[in-house]
Amino acid sequence: MPREFKRAERVADFVRKELAQLLQREVRDPRASGAVINQVVVSRDISHAKVYVTFLDAEGADEARESLAALNGAAGFLRSQLAKVSEMRSTPKLQFYYDQSVRDGEYLSRLIDSAVASDGDAEK
Repeated sequence: MPREFKRAERVADFVRKELAQLLQREVRDPRASGAVINQVVVSRDISHAKVYVTFLDAEGADEARESLAALNGAAGFLRSQLAKVSEMRSTPKLQFYYDQSVRDGEYLSRLIDSAVASDGDAEK
């Protein structure tokens, strides 16, 4: 039996795909460059969307905060662009959040690699 998708999940998927394209093509702010959308969570009534992003070119937390502020500043523009391409009656309000999970994964991967390398050195 196929899984039935809820409307909020379909809208979240649509918003994620369209925002990725809009961030690439339409947003001119250099602080918002390098933004990767990890996940979009839409409320059940489709009025709000939480957009979780990671910044590939951000070196530290300060740069990530500046980039996040730039995205939240452009949220109204992005919402209006979404409204133009969607057939929905209303477009959810966008709120951007920084997703630390990618950085945490990189850190854990480095820790594992160093532990394997030191374990290999100990066996020799």
